[in-house]
Amino acid sequence: MIPFSRPKVRKAVQRIGSQRYILFVLLSFAGSVSITRLFLSLTGYPKIGTGELHIAHVLWGGLILFIATLIPLLFANRWAYSTSALLSGLGVGLFIDEVGKFITQNNNYFYPAAAPIVYGVFLLTALLYTRIRRNHPHDVRSELYALFDELQEVLDFDLDEKERARILTRMEHIRTETDQPDLLALVDSLENLMISEKINLVPSLPGTVMTFFIRINGWFEKLVTRMRLKAALIGGLAALGIWSLTYPLRVIFQIRVPQQIQFVLADLVNQGMIKTTLGLHGFELRLALEISVGLIYIISAVFLATRFERRGLNLGFVGLVFSLAVVDMVVFYFNQFTTIVYALVQTAVLLGMMVYRQRFLRR
Repeated sequence: MIPFSRPKVRKAVQRIGSQRYILFVLLSFAGSVSITRLFLSLTGYPKIGTGELHIAHVLWGGLILFIATLIPLLFANRWAYSTSALLSGLGVGLFIDEVGKFITQNNNYFYPAAAPIVYGVFLLTALLYTRIRRNHPHDVRSELYALFDELQEVLDFDLDEKERARILTRMEHIRTETDQPDLLALVDSLENLMISEKINLVPSLPGTVMTFFIRINGWFEKLVTRMRLKAALIGGLAALGIWSLTYPLRVIFQIRVPQQIQFVLADLVNQGMIKTTLGLHGFELRLALEISVGLIYIISAVFLATRFERRGLNLGFVGLVFSLAVVDMVVFYFNQFTTIVYALVQTAVLLGMMVYRQRFLRR
């Protein structure tokens, strides 16, 4: 009898916990760029090296990226992926921070387009994170890959009752989704191991980090009531609206006075923000976008403060997402990395709106 054979399956399988690893990359990436720019600004942009040598931090970023690549190739432990993710974000932050030097002929570190490029890469990574969070494959292959990953707890003698229950549930799901005898035999063998009295179980106690987050969550639940969070969102949206409108209105007021227009444009040229006609059109686009989102923030705050709560949340959510994805990209070109603080405030308000929806509006 000719043995039955199947074609090899090479379809990619999403790793269990991949969303957590991408989140580590995002956080370390953002922290790396922000801290590097802040440090260089405070220290007067020092240079490491003497004579003809200059050891730029792009080299340190490349070295850290190389180490991050080696770790999951050398070690099979689950901590290797978390460590690699943190080092990857740190390395790519140091690397991409100097992108201005490598897209200009004169190695201009302060090239205006550098900040939007860095921010764009961060947004693409954030988009990947949101995509992974929504995608939870439950086919047999994905479940088996996840099952073998979770069996590391057995090998590390760190299996608790909750983890064993989760593994058994995954096995039951695999059994109901496949009729392949080899896979069923494999699952049955592993299940016999998991339900055996000889399996070593440890107490299901939260670690130090988890205990800290549990306490923080309890404190948050008590302190952040509906009225307090609503007031904070109204104040945050109003503040963002005023901030977004302040600079455009000040520029427009100056330009309305004929004698002041030459000074406004000269100041922009001296700052290197306007060098070409495209730069001038980009500046006009910036003013229009900032005025638009500023008005959206103000209207959203008014709706939220009245009986149109849901309408205000929806409008504010759209305005914040549009601003983070589009408007901030343009503003980064002109204000460079000083826009980071503004983007962080927008992100905080956006997260606050998501928490408000989740806790108080969903039935």
